Formats: sequence, C-alpha cells, structure tokens
Amino acid sequence: MKAILFPGQGSQSVGMGKELYKSFDKVKKIFKEADEKLEYSISKIILEGPDSDLKLTKNTQPAILTISYSIFKLITEEFNIKIQDVKYFAGHSLGEYSALVSSSSLNFSDAVYLLNERGKSMQQAVPEGKGSMLAVMGLKIDDVEKYISELGTEKGICEIANDNSDNQVILSGDKSAINEMNIILKKNKKKSIFLPVSAPFHCSLMKPAAKEMENKIEQTNFAKPSISLVSNVTAEPINQPNMIKNLLIKQIYSKVRWRESVLFMIKNGVNEFIEIGPGKVLSGLVKRISDKVSSKSVNSIDEIKNLK
Repeated sequence: MKAILFPGQGSQSVGMGKELYKSFDKVKKIFKEADEKLEYSISKIILEGPDSDLKLTKNTQPAILTISYSIFKLITEEFNIKIQDVKYFAGHSLGEYSALVSSSSLNFSDAVYLLNERGKSMQQAVPEGKGSMLAVMGLKIDDVEKYISELGTEKGICEIANDNSDNQVILSGDKSAINEMNIILKKNKKKSIFLPVSAPFHCSLMKPAAKEMENKIEQTNFAKPSISLVSNVTAEPINQPNMIKNLLIKQIYSKVRWRESVLFMIKNGVNEFIEIGPGKVLSGLVKRISDKVSSKSVNSIDEIKNLK
C-alpha cells in the first residue's frame, strides 16, 4: 500500500523543474496558468531566480505547488503511470494544497491564488525581525515540551511548530523566547539550529494570518478528494469539503503533526511512501520515522520513468 507526499517550504531551489519545463508542453501550460493567475511571472522566479525572490513566502508557496503539481500531472498523464494501491495523500504545510489539487479537491488556479495570499498574510502577521524558528535535533517531542514549560512565558511565545520526526522538532515564536530557548538547549548540550525564515510559522502568532485567510478559503470551492488526505492538524484523514476548509484555516497557526501522520499511515497499511515535488526532505523524514517502510522522492524525468 502506498502514500503520496507533497513537500512544503524549504524544499525550493532556483531552477527546480527546469528539465521538466524544457521537455514538456504540459509543464509549460501549468507554469503559464500560474503566471496568469498571479499576474506576474512566478515561472521566471522558479526557473531563473533570484533566490531572494524565490525565498519570499508569497512566491515560495505557489512555486512549490506549481512544481509538485507539474510532476504529478506528468506521472499520471504524460507517462500514463498508474500509481496503484495509493491509500493516502499528505502534504507538509503548504504541501496540503498540492495534495488537494492532485486529488481533484481543489482547482490548481484557486490553489495558486490561495497560497500567494497565504504567503502574504503569514509574512505580514508578525513584524520583520520579531519572530524566529529553531530546529531542535536529537530530542523527542515530550522532552522538547518539558523545556518549553521550564522556559515559561515571560520572554513571549515559544511553541512547537513541526513535530517532524523523533529527532527533529521545530520551534516557533517570539524572537526573544526562541533565543532564550536556544541558550537553554546549548547549556544542556542539545543541538539546535536557527532556520532561515522570514516569519514564525505554525504558532499562535500566525492567528492574524488565519483570520485574513478565513474568507478567502471559505469562498473557494472544494470537492471531496479522490484519495483521502491526512491532515497536518489532526494526523487523520479528512474528506469533507467543510472540514478541509476549517482545518486549512487552523493549519496556519497549528502544529504540523507530521510524525504522527506518517505513523498513522503506516499503522493503516502503508509500506511505501512517494514524495512528489522539489527536494527530498519528506522521504528523508519518513526514513527517520520508520525503518520498516520504503520512501523515495520523484522530481526528475529519470525518477518518473523508474516509478512503478
């Protein structure tokens, strides 16, 4: 049994998808649709950069969707590969939009618009330089939660943004609180790395962004997905359009329960994970979560051809 995974922010790189864009009219058409919806050339930013433009959240999010969806369409339509036994789709943060588009729940053009707006809202929710994110390595989530409770709230918000695997937990919040947490972790000989992000994603500081996105998501048409989507917020399948909308709004300020999502899929019969989109982040996380399953990433012509 298989699950298809779609990556989130951090997987982008200038020139991603260039080989696919040059080789297939179908990909050119998808890029053109994204450009027309956004009324600027996201395809130029994807293919040529500069990196500083691609890293802007309002560009990163629709860019990763555009690549992920292009690869999915090539697999299913250009190469006519029937990916058998797919039980679940799941996406990491913005990757949920790629999963929804690929499962015919959400129109690609609508998703491009929503992710551009989502990126802008998330960027504007917290003044630049006020928020921060920190990756903590080698600690399980329960241990990280103990450190958070010891830190207290004097320095501001410090919350778990991503529970990625048993040895990678991402923290998000006020810069002062995250800096203090980093000092505490270093004193205790724990490894932590600041993330090069422009805003503190997936924590309660993002509630203004969720409020900003509420109407836009509510007014968008969603259908029941053709394949069950495992939600970041609940780590369980969601199929009803109203529930999908509700959780996409909540997801902006909620913890991404990635480790639990992967474990849920494994428990329910998945033994092979296929990551579709730029980078190899999610297939790497799956390997850390369980050594009993296989995982691979697909983002080149050769990798598509080798897909069975």
